[in-house]
Amino acid sequence: MLQIIVAHAIAALLAPLLIRLLHGKAYLLLALVPAAGAVWTAMQTNNVLAGNYPTQQFSWLPALGLDITFRLDTLSWLMGLIVGGVGSLILVYCSGYFARDAQAMGRFAGVFVAFAGAMFGLVTTDNTLALYLFWELTTVFSYLLIGHYHDRQASRIAAAQAITVTTAGGLAMLAGIILLGVAPGGSFALSELVASAADGTLVAENGVGFCSAAVLCILFGALTKSAQVPFHFWLPAAMAAPTPVSAYLHSSAMVKAGVYLIARIAPGFSDLGVWRWSILIAGLGTMLLGGYRAMRQFDLKLLLAFGTVSQLGFIILLVGFGDRAVALGGITMLLAHALFKSTLFMVVGTIDHEIGTRDLRRLSGLAKIMPGLMVIAILAAASMAGLPPTLGYLGKEASLGALFEAGTVGQATFIGVVVGSILTLGYSLRFLWGAFVDTPGIRPQKPRTISWLLIAPMALTALGCVSLSFMAGQLQEILSGHAAVYEGNEGHLALWAGIGPALGGTVVIICAGIWLFVANGRALYAEEQQPIIARSEDLYRGLIRRLNTFSADITAIVQRGSLPSYLSTMFNVMIGSVLLVLLLTAPVMPTKLRLWDSPIQGIVCALASVAAIFVVRARRRMKAVLVMAFIGYAIALVFVLQGAPDLALTQVVVESVSLVVFVLVLRRLPKYFSDRPWTTSRISRILLGTIVGVATALLGWFAASARIHEPVTVDYPAEVYEYGYGLNIVNVTLVDTRAWDTVGEISVLLAATTGVISLIFLRMRPRQDLRSNLAKAVHSKKIWSAGQTDKVAALAMPRRRPSARRGRVWLAGSLTLARVRRSLIFEIGARLIFFPLMIFSLYLLMAGHNAPGGGFAGGMVAGIAFVIRYLAGGRYELRLASRGNRSGIFLGGGMMIATVAALAPVLFGGTVLQTTVFDFQLPLWGKAHITTALFFDIGVYLIVIGMVAGVLASLGGEIDRQAEEQGVRPREVAFDNPNKLESETIDLVDLRESVAAVTDQKARKIGEEK
Repeated sequence: MLQIIVAHAIAALLAPLLIRLLHGKAYLLLALVPAAGAVWTAMQTNNVLAGNYPTQQFSWLPALGLDITFRLDTLSWLMGLIVGGVGSLILVYCSGYFARDAQAMGRFAGVFVAFAGAMFGLVTTDNTLALYLFWELTTVFSYLLIGHYHDRQASRIAAAQAITVTTAGGLAMLAGIILLGVAPGGSFALSELVASAADGTLVAENGVGFCSAAVLCILFGALTKSAQVPFHFWLPAAMAAPTPVSAYLHSSAMVKAGVYLIARIAPGFSDLGVWRWSILIAGLGTMLLGGYRAMRQFDLKLLLAFGTVSQLGFIILLVGFGDRAVALGGITMLLAHALFKSTLFMVVGTIDHEIGTRDLRRLSGLAKIMPGLMVIAILAAASMAGLPPTLGYLGKEASLGALFEAGTVGQATFIGVVVGSILTLGYSLRFLWGAFVDTPGIRPQKPRTISWLLIAPMALTALGCVSLSFMAGQLQEILSGHAAVYEGNEGHLALWAGIGPALGGTVVIICAGIWLFVANGRALYAEEQQPIIARSEDLYRGLIRRLNTFSADITAIVQRGSLPSYLSTMFNVMIGSVLLVLLLTAPVMPTKLRLWDSPIQGIVCALASVAAIFVVRARRRMKAVLVMAFIGYAIALVFVLQGAPDLALTQVVVESVSLVVFVLVLRRLPKYFSDRPWTTSRISRILLGTIVGVATALLGWFAASARIHEPVTVDYPAEVYEYGYGLNIVNVTLVDTRAWDTVGEISVLLAATTGVISLIFLRMRPRQDLRSNLAKAVHSKKIWSAGQTDKVAALAMPRRRPSARRGRVWLAGSLTLARVRRSLIFEIGARLIFFPLMIFSLYLLMAGHNAPGGGFAGGMVAGIAFVIRYLAGGRYELRLASRGNRSGIFLGGGMMIATVAALAPVLFGGTVLQTTVFDFQLPLWGKAHITTALFFDIGVYLIVIGMVAGVLASLGGEIDRQAEEQGVRPREVAFDNPNKLESETIDLVDLRESVAAVTDQKARKIGEEK
């Protein structure tokens, strides 16, 4: 089962490429993936019937006893067939539906296949937390599918409604899952949880109130997912999606997730009063309201959407009723609904694809030009209306008979279902009449040939609507496997069950449904009427508007734009929290206080304290930054004195890079801080800062003195060497012991760097190579001076070994700088120190597992090397040093390497991020000792380099360029024409002119001297 999910994931990743190469035919190839899942599921039929349910189990969190388990029982078997079978047919349908614009549908195809995989995982997992994971994946993928036409406002609004409603329900469901999972007698295993609830253990140990609250949370998630009243409004709005999306999500997948969850846990919780009444009210109310709204629709797709809402209410009522016979009818209706509703949505999609409209007021005579399509629609609509001999009739007849025999509540429900079924027949006839019958005053359409890719999938599903009804005995044998877990009498599936209440109800439904259609269903126009009560969609929109207004008001109060105000609020909360903890715990005052291990530490801390005073008294921004850097280096010295060289090294390199970043930003800020505040405000700030400092010191003192057990770090050296195969405790902790923390940190670092770069680079720029453009500029222009030719050649091809004349060009990019901006000593120093720093950074990377260093420290040292190149040669030199400022390659490549290194141990029998060691002999090297943690560290190394390069390119080079364009600072680059400002695009013409300008100036000067 896991293999099927992985296959869906791989196919989803390859889908855009396949669409680009094969166009519409790629859908046929992608359809093989869900089809393979359906075939595998069908092959397990004998095991499922025998009760030998196929299972897979993988250890997830062994410390908490949580495992990822997949289990294929009768309900999962049925849903697996629906998800895979219908999904593959609709992908075939997509091949014909999107034939005209298939190339633009790569993302759509990938998301569609990913959604099918997530849905298959949802219906086969036996772990409630994994179920929630797949649940939310379907929510996200459905959001992308519903909002596929993102340039349309209706699609964006519909997608936002769907994800808002279903995510709110999902969060409530998660709360219920956790409550039942950690409760006595509860479990995160779905089958064990239902069994514990069914035998009364869960209720006995936790009480009816607790179980009712948890079940209400789960029901809230299921009812929102399946669009039940009052959360039904998101489903009709979701018809803004492409029709194949509706044919799958709203017949076989998305909305079926809630039905599946209710059917799964109903055997354990249906005896709770809150369950029974919630299901009855939501199911009956949704069935009646959806049927009524469907009768008033003129858009065929919206008619089916409200019909889906109505049918979902009916199915949820049946599977959640808690009776064995009723559940058998409900599970049959679940299968029937998937077949007839997917068929009808494909029929509507074909009409819209061929005719260009879905409005029944503009359709006429389709029965003559599309007779085959009409036959398919009649079969599916008959099944939806519950007319014999269809699968829908089989399920509805069994449900009516079982409800009538289920006591007073069942008989009352029987009446409600009959009324809802009358509406169902009414809008089914309205659908057929509006789509295919001649409409007076509407010109009939011209005959046309429909692609077999459109007809074949819906023909197969329509055939299933009829043919399966003649297999009542076999269906009863298979589906009874799930119905048997309910209490009550066994049900029966039969096309002829004899004369009884069910047959009488069917006769009433047929007669009243035809009358309803004749009286009201043929109306082409209806006057707009004000609803008696507010509709759910209006309440939702009003709630969203009020929420936006409320959030704007709160933001205006809280976010005043004053950093001192924000800091004061945070510090006051912190002080209050510390005082509250001290008052509640009443700690014993510590008696021992060790100020330092050596007097030198005290001297360093005293100097740092004095520097802190200078920082708060500084008027100049640059002075404050430099003094803060002194404090950072002082802290590094404290680490050295304490015997922590790794921490000291990291502190020094981070402080150095931070200082450069501060200086880059300060260039665009005023030299001085704003006017000093009033004296009273200054005094209050001094007092607040003093109290915070004292409180922090006391808190650290109390916490350190409260230890009564041996610290865990005592065992770190042995554990680090045993599990991480290294001697450097700090580095091995980062890449092995607590590597998940490092994964989170580098992810945040990548996201933050990407955000900074995106904020600074507000314009799109093509990628061009500086080196190649310079070479073209040199070869396309006559150079008058041999000496200048050598210099420009060195600029164009800095990789060449410099000759005696070319050796004077220490940094190629510095030739673009104005003379006043150049420093020969700095250029020579930068050229001489760059490569030693890069080699030293690689040494720190490779030696970090057993000696001070590591990927982060090494990356920072390499970043410092780039900083020096930038400061000496300007932004063009940075582009040359980093091969075009491709920080994205460093960031993405580093993350990819770290991810692969994290997953690699799984291939050797380990777990994610568990270090795997390889020992082997090399011919000239001898014994080699390599661990997978080294490659994880390489990923960190590259990400840090990408971060520094990106910050330099954005806060450095790009801000330089913007400042020059705005005239804020004098130009650095020696261009003759100030109107042609060079940019990071390195345009060939501008570059040619700039190089020519430099050489021409030099040539004229040489001529004048001669």
